[in-house]
Amino acid sequence: MSVRAAEAVGRRTTGSAVSVRIQGLSCYYERTHAVRGIDLAVEPGEFFTLLGPSGCGKSTTLRAVAGFQRPAAGTIHFGDQDVTALPPNRRPTNYVFQNYALFPHMTVQDNVEYGLRRQRVGAAERARRAQEELDRVGMSELAARRPGQLSGGQQQRVALARALVNRPQVLLLDEPLSALDFQLRRQLREQLKSIQREVGTTSIFVTHDQDEALSMSDRIGVMNAGRIEQTGTPEDIYLHPSTLFVARFVGSANLLPGEVVAVGDGHRTVRLDLGATCSVPSDQGRVGQRCHVMVRPTELLVVPTGTTSGFTITATLISATYVGDHYEVGFRHASGVELTAQLPTLNGASGHEASAVDLTWDQVSTSAAHLIVEPDHFQTTTPDDSRPVANRKRT
Repeated sequence: MSVRAAEAVGRRTTGSAVSVRIQGLSCYYERTHAVRGIDLAVEPGEFFTLLGPSGCGKSTTLRAVAGFQRPAAGTIHFGDQDVTALPPNRRPTNYVFQNYALFPHMTVQDNVEYGLRRQRVGAAERARRAQEELDRVGMSELAARRPGQLSGGQQQRVALARALVNRPQVLLLDEPLSALDFQLRRQLREQLKSIQREVGTTSIFVTHDQDEALSMSDRIGVMNAGRIEQTGTPEDIYLHPSTLFVARFVGSANLLPGEVVAVGDGHRTVRLDLGATCSVPSDQGRVGQRCHVMVRPTELLVVPTGTTSGFTITATLISATYVGDHYEVGFRHASGVELTAQLPTLNGASGHEASAVDLTWDQVSTSAAHLIVEPDHFQTTTPDDSRPVANRKRT
């Protein structure tokens, strides 16, 4: 268990947080089969992220949990309670929208108190709880302002305070940081993570931003075409993707096709299509099975040609781009396969195009390379087809 997962387990005994269990959930958006029979379990107090590209079904799933989207099939439970048929106002949730959805004619204080007023909470208690949450998000000094007088980041914090003041059992966040600039987004994701861990509320966060998902989550579910391809900790998702889609979508990856030619104890020998043979730490794959070896650009090492007797791939330098804290360096093998390395300096690569170098990676490290074995039978469908599709959830 990772440190992050262990911390999450410790938080799950606090407050009134509940588990969320989704079974066989299917949803249609107009004629599109947006969510295709997914199963998902979120533990009490966990910060769980649904990560995926636009149109993959992540926001539709969140809306179904909130009660805004009627499922075509499947069930949703909060703890032992089946909430599938309950309307939104009868579910113990609060929803933070992408556009914050603050009332423009109300002050910050009134916006935060609004849910409590609907619950007929007394004025003194409303004011106390609203002040507590505004203090938590650092907005108490601006309580008398209206949303139009606030920056995007300030509006986001007000929306979060308005959600937390109702003490929901489940907090739902639909890309609340996507409209902010990079520096502010980075600052607020740290604050949001800190607040969630302080209050211990079960939280489901939707984003297409891999950095947000990796830095904030206890666990991640990567969605594609209405299905969850993989769930796991950020470390699992990044280092050990179970499908080519996850490897490509979460971070950059060199994906080298090949075939398993030998099986050892805890490793596989793979003959790459580009001609070289390498060893990969793995318990997956049988002899003759097609596969891909994934090597992250940070793990690809560059050495002068002919200086090592171990595994190497000889390639030609085709580009070198300085991006601040490292160089993005591109190479092309004689077969036409292109690879990318992230290097702190250009030492080992001359910096001149058409220079030949040897590429390698640590053959023993469990994090340097990863073997992805695809299913023997690969099925595909059109977006509005209800038949099974490839790359079902594998955990």
